[in-house]
Amino acid sequence: MTGNYLALAFGIGVVAGLRSLTAPAAVAWAVHLGWLDLHDPRLAFMGSTVAVAIFSLLAVGELVADKLPRTPKRTALVALLARILIGGLCGASLCASANQSPLIGAVLGATGGVVGAFAGYDIRRRLVSGLKIKDMPVALFEDLMAIGLACFFVSR
Repeated sequence: MTGNYLALAFGIGVVAGLRSLTAPAAVAWAVHLGWLDLHDPRLAFMGSTVAVAIFSLLAVGELVADKLPRTPKRTALVALLARILIGGLCGASLCASANQSPLIGAVLGATGGVVGAFAGYDIRRRLVSGLKIKDMPVALFEDLMAIGLACFFVSR
């Protein structure tokens, strides 16, 4: 069972790499709804109504902002650092809910954040170029993938 949560911690980090605020919104909702029980009091804030509202609003804003031409690359330093930190927070939360080490979850989530950021950017760029299509359909598909994966990881 431990291996499953380690994979889920990495996976939610990958989601943070794709859409940095979708991952914590999904985790916050899962805690708030009782799907996840955070056994670590340092992470308990994730299930608060305030956290759910803030992460949800920010996630929706990010889905819109991602499509704007002036939005910096997710692999730029500040954006990448945000994905690493958020992936770590979400990975720690998933491991804590399974009575596993939040530290290991944080490391796996942060690593997933890096993988998701670079792989997502590269795959999106290659699809747009290879299929000779506009970025918008690929970006929308990536949104759906990130949301679907986040829901999958927090529901396990």
